[in-house]
Amino acid sequence: MTSISPLAATAQQKASAQRTITHEGTETDNLFTRIGVRPIVNGRGTFTIISGSRSMPEVKQAMYDASFYFVHLDELMDAVGKELGQLTGAEWGIATTGCEAAIALATIACIAGTDPEKSQALPYIKARDQVIIPKHSRNPYDFGVRMTGVEIVEVNSAEQLRSKLSERTAMIYILSGPDAEQGPLSIPNICTMAMEKGVPVFVDAAAEEPLVPNIHIQHGASLVGYSGGKCMRGPQSSGMLIGQKDLCRAAYFQAAPHHNYGRAYKCSKEEVMGLLAAVRQWYKRDHAAEQQEWLSWLQYIERRVKGLPSVTTEYLQPEDLSNRSPRLRIKWDANVLKITGTELVARLDAGTPRILVDGGTGTRPAHMASSVTIMPYMMDPGEDHIIADAIYEGLTKPGHYEDPVIPTGATAQVNGKWAIAIQYSRGVGEQHFVLEQSGETLTGRQQGELYKADLKGTIHANQLELHSNMTVSGNTIPWAFRGMVEGNTVSGTVSMGEYGDASWKATRV
Repeated sequence: MTSISPLAATAQQKASAQRTITHEGTETDNLFTRIGVRPIVNGRGTFTIISGSRSMPEVKQAMYDASFYFVHLDELMDAVGKELGQLTGAEWGIATTGCEAAIALATIACIAGTDPEKSQALPYIKARDQVIIPKHSRNPYDFGVRMTGVEIVEVNSAEQLRSKLSERTAMIYILSGPDAEQGPLSIPNICTMAMEKGVPVFVDAAAEEPLVPNIHIQHGASLVGYSGGKCMRGPQSSGMLIGQKDLCRAAYFQAAPHHNYGRAYKCSKEEVMGLLAAVRQWYKRDHAAEQQEWLSWLQYIERRVKGLPSVTTEYLQPEDLSNRSPRLRIKWDANVLKITGTELVARLDAGTPRILVDGGTGTRPAHMASSVTIMPYMMDPGEDHIIADAIYEGLTKPGHYEDPVIPTGATAQVNGKWAIAIQYSRGVGEQHFVLEQSGETLTGRQQGELYKADLKGTIHANQLELHSNMTVSGNTIPWAFRGMVEGNTVSGTVSMGEYGDASWKATRV
């Protein structure tokens, strides 16, 4: 009897497994529907909340193949770092767990370098404890900077930037986009001023195409961060940090598997190799052909609906390298077609297959000019027909929609001061409102626990509705309060966009 060596047996097992692993499932019966989750036909784009992008076949294969082996992660990241640098035209690169991780690790690298004592003292002790961010670059993703514990120094002019650069400045963070390409605080100008003081500059280019030569490095950026799960169609939880070799290596030094401040940012061998496969493939893809295919899908959808009464269309072109794809906006009069854009978006979301599009406008009864927008960036061949058919059916067989019922009766008086208790899914928030009333129109001030906002709303009989957009650090929280007035109390629900819903109760002070 011939014996088989353990290595040979393992190789046979791998080959056998590779032959048997295939894509299983249908539109209505798959691993998601079996646990009660409805998959989406994505006509919206690379939004993380709807799981980003479809990874490319080469990425899936690389991640699958990588899963069979054990490697030393330091050796792996060195090899991959060198190749990422070669591919992108940078000195070096590392794979990260998303671009937000790249932002945080870049910040830590600029604070502590590869000094283990400085790393272990974080976030409490740091000599360089400030990061400068131009006002045009404040955004929800600069949380990656803030979470390291640094002080954010916001500047709005070149003079302010020069005056704020000091020994305490660890880094300058810039969000790439049209606002950062012009004026005194453009990326090139900021890089010039930063170089004079030896301060690193990080450019957040998460959704951009990684062109070669890299435009941001050409402008003088020290580091540039990208999402691996957007246009490159790598693993959704991957990112790429490229730039100066010493800073890239310091960023990896601060991350897992090392027991430093960035230990939470663990990038697996599967994600590393999947990201590398995506970057390799990016520079092989026929991007002109992809753009033409996306346009052809939109043209098919346009042809399907353009002859309908009151329907007009327009194409929206990208302003920069982020989400670089045309979009189609379909516009109509809901008085004619009997369905608004927001109603159509809800219908598509509730339908089978479930379809999400880029945006919808139009509300009853005052704003009947309606639209939806389709983004083909993450669509597959054939999904243009699915989306076109669903939109056509919604516009030609809309069903029946009623205008919202406006309550009648004596208008409750709510002007004055109110104490607010908001019951979150965990915890209670205490706020205060000061309301002014003119007939059915409400204005006022919302004093939150930490932040403030202006309130606007209406009251019809005893039904109250108030809206605000609360400016917080780098972001806004939308509040939509709806409630019933009963004497000196109001109770109802509040919607906070991505932050969910809660119940609230107000008591007149």
